Amino acid sequence: MTVFAAADSAAFGGFDGFLGTRASIGMDVVLVGLWLLLPVLAWSIMLVRRGRYSVHKALQLVIAGTLFAAIVVFEIDVRLVSDWKARARPSPWWPGGVLSALGVHLVFAVSTFGLLVWVLWEALRRFPAPPTPGMHGPRHRRLARLAAVDLALTALTGTFFYWLAFVAG
Repeated sequence: MTVFAAADSAAFGGFDGFLGTRASIGMDVVLVGLWLLLPVLAWSIMLVRRGRYSVHKALQLVIAGTLFAAIVVFEIDVRLVSDWKARARPSPWWPGGVLSALGVHLVFAVSTFGLLVWVLWEALRRFPAPPTPGMHGPRHRRLARLAAVDLALTALTGTFFYWLAFVAG
């Protein structure tokens, strides 16, 4: 990674990130946040397998809340504060590679959001409080596994987009 001086990135608008790339702070927060949530997700899955359903539920709600907050911070940053395209233009992969990587990433990011909302909504509606195994369990497991894989792919494709847009060059 290349470290950019504040004067170099002043033309990009917004606040520079903390990872030493051309990315804005919103991009850095989302990237790091995604990777930090994956071990929490793995821990939550381990806990539910051990019968710790209430802790699993609490962690899943924390994960969902954190993802929602990261999306809000990110959207405010890229739509109102920083010009992500100006920050990506110095990349040798601009525009074709960057925009293609963004398109692939968005497929996973949007489907992850939809799956997570669906899985959480159904779990909150169909499992008792406090949570215990029930008839909804097998369907919940299938959808939750799909959502977990989708979240991991969102992190991978997001990291690839980030590298192409803000590190390469």
